[in-house]
Amino acid sequence: MALSLTILGSSGALPSIGRFPTSQHLVIQNRHCLIDCGEGAQMQLARYQLSLHKIEHIFISHLHGDHYLGLMPLLFSMHLHKRASDLHLYAPAGLDEIILLHLKYSRSVLNYKIIFHVFNPTQARLIMEDEAISVHTLPLLHKLDCAGFLFREKIKPRKIDKDKLQPGMKLQHLASLKKGEDIFDEQGHLLYLNRDFTLPPRPSLSYAYCSDTAYYEALLPQIAGADLLYHEATFLECDIGKAQETRHSTAAQAGQIAHRAQVKKLLIGHFSARYKDLNLLLTEAQKHFANTELAIEGKNFSLTD
Repeated sequence: MALSLTILGSSGALPSIGRFPTSQHLVIQNRHCLIDCGEGAQMQLARYQLSLHKIEHIFISHLHGDHYLGLMPLLFSMHLHKRASDLHLYAPAGLDEIILLHLKYSRSVLNYKIIFHVFNPTQARLIMEDEAISVHTLPLLHKLDCAGFLFREKIKPRKIDKDKLQPGMKLQHLASLKKGEDIFDEQGHLLYLNRDFTLPPRPSLSYAYCSDTAYYEALLPQIAGADLLYHEATFLECDIGKAQETRHSTAAQAGQIAHRAQVKKLLIGHFSARYKDLNLLLTEAQKHFANTELAIEGKNFSLTD
């Protein structure tokens, strides 16, 4: 799978039987990421047989406890399991101080290095990039400065048209053709025109994660056309007053955002503990955007290119 998302937690701030606070495990182009890390995240990783050793990047949207209080136990477990590889941690200012205080007063020194990447959640910025993917922050509208994350695959290599292969073609020729290059001999004469031997690259996929936020139209340009959108849906429309007070969204508003952004699929989560029947929220969102699913514990959403 080019992109695989497993939901570890779907609950809002208050505990609810059978639900865990927000956390998600994302694999994109073989990069293993954790998005938010609510209480019990490492137990959920174990439950769904997701290796904590493979996690390379952790993204924390904001410093409300239900989004990061599972982090220190996870970091200590990585230490006890003799992790040696670096861990990249992306978060607003302050989380680095919190972690260092824990280490200071527990007199602990981790076996591995944490590389902190501090971002300003009020600004849309590129915070991670390599040859295969990029990650941008998505400024949200919440009581505490908060950012979502847009994960996007880069343009993929062109595909070799196997029916057009010719005798004498070398492996380095094929590698260059995949990059979109034409092939010339040492005298500068054209050997192979790229468009004659390749097919267009596979589509690049994107995942937009919008954690705690009120209805926020400023998001629309950044998430437009996303293959997969997660948007919080803490309340039903009948409780919109509570949503406005706490700067959260209703399920209907999540559906409206998905519809206006013309995304391909919507996932909703961060459900208030007051709702026992989550299908009420699902139905409300689907009135505005039919291709909506509940982002509940253990559900996996996979996209192929």
